[in-house]
Amino acid sequence: MTDYSDIVSSVKKSAAKRIIYLPHAVRQMSRPDRIILVAEVRNVVERGELVEDYPEDVRGHSCLLLGYKLDDTPIHVVCSPKGDYLAIITAYIPNPEEWECDYKRRRRR
Repeated sequence: MTDYSDIVSSVKKSAAKRIIYLPHAVRQMSRPDRIILVAEVRNVVERGELVEDYPEDVRGHSCLLLGYKLDDTPIHVVCSPKGDYLAIITAYIPNPEEWECDYKRRRRR
């Protein structure tokens, strides 16, 4: 079994220093049909659950986290811990047609 605690620990340590939102994340978070607040993303980073780990990502080691908006809507956050900051690559509301009901597993096609 793979130990994912290292990436989760790195995410939290980087976020404690600073969080930077990449342009794609800002565009996705500000879409009228899915407004996602900075505080909601921070909550996912601090308390969310690791869904997928991407150690070979071209942007550097990154991961997908699951958390919830203030109204209990699920949120996925893709982030990449760096030395001095956490890069938020994107944040979105997962499509129920693409994810199992727990939003932790992709549906098979």
